[in-house]
Amino acid sequence: MSDFAASAPVRLAERLNNVETSAIRELFKLLGKPGIISFAGGFPDAALFDVEGIREAALAALASNPGAALQYGATEGFDPLREQLSAFMASKGAVDVAPTDLIVTTGSQQALDLLGKTLISPGDKVIVEGPTFLATIQCFKLYGAELITVPVDGQGADVEVLQRLIEQHRPKFVYLIPTFGNPSGATMSLQRRRRVLELAVQTATLVVEDDPYGDLYFDAPPPPSLLALSAQVPGSRARLVHCGSLSKVLSPGLRVGWLVAPPALLAKATMCKQFSDAHTSTFAQATAAHYLAAGRMPATLARVRGIYARRADAMVQALQAELGEAVAFEPPRGGLFVWVRLTGAGGTCTDGAELAQRAIEQGVAFVPGAPFFARDPDRATLRLSFATVDEARIREGVRRLAAALRICSI
Repeated sequence: MSDFAASAPVRLAERLNNVETSAIRELFKLLGKPGIISFAGGFPDAALFDVEGIREAALAALASNPGAALQYGATEGFDPLREQLSAFMASKGAVDVAPTDLIVTTGSQQALDLLGKTLISPGDKVIVEGPTFLATIQCFKLYGAELITVPVDGQGADVEVLQRLIEQHRPKFVYLIPTFGNPSGATMSLQRRRRVLELAVQTATLVVEDDPYGDLYFDAPPPPSLLALSAQVPGSRARLVHCGSLSKVLSPGLRVGWLVAPPALLAKATMCKQFSDAHTSTFAQATAAHYLAAGRMPATLARVRGIYARRADAMVQALQAELGEAVAFEPPRGGLFVWVRLTGAGGTCTDGAELAQRAIEQGVAFVPGAPFFARDPDRATLRLSFATVDEARIREGVRRLAAALRICSI
């Protein structure tokens, strides 16, 4: 090898200067300590996967049409799955989504990447929630977006502020997680959802709805998705994009998501997907199609909702008992997360990152909240996931968190 070849640095794309390594991925490097209780992950409990149902669906895919399941497929997606996804959305109120109105993506994360590729030019403004999904911040920044944040409260994004931001910045689009948001856990009220759709029409602004958690409600179903409500707000469907996923309700390993978008945008997204991966795994799509067709999803959802609800309740009660006024939060109505803010009551710590380090020392992990803000981070926040921890370990984990808070405050 020549001296030049050995010493010359790799010339990376300038766009990589806009993003940093995921704070969550970096945190996982610290989780090797034996006995640690982790509230850090943002994924479902693997013990709750319907392994038998997925096995039967995979075998059915191979038995019924092995050539289709194992061969290359259409970039838009496996037609039987698109039909099943159309029916799945119809069961939740989005009755006018035809199979041809959606494409299957490799997880909903790919849907976000396709939106970045098709919509964002360097310098474009995009409005996101503050806080929002960390991977969304990284993805949109990678394509050069300038991110503007709209604040979130217990009723979701503040639509009055959103209106002012749209009028001021004229964004390329608005990205929202209206139902059981990651990380906020917040659910947008029905009134605000209608207002978002009205704003989309009035200001000719594209709205992207990301909905990976909407099926994971505890007691009562959440308000209808923006996609379902769009039929009641004339003109809003043409200004709406919807991203869905089976990762949180069936299996992340299948990597099955979907994208609903206006025809011209959907065509460009399909073209970009063809460049990226040709198509989502046909075997995974065929398996998912047979699973949905078998009618097992309602029972699966009922089971996981009940378990997650009990775990969420255990975490809420433990936080109230162990940390009291040192924390403030809205009890979640669904999803996988409790979003907590350190109040500083009694002179306690208000730095989520510092508390995270002390918590690791005490044998419990969580994700500090600051990385979930595209700008002006609230460093007193943290995200706790109850999804993968049983109730007894949740209570023990919160006790450890309380011990870490006492140490952090000294």
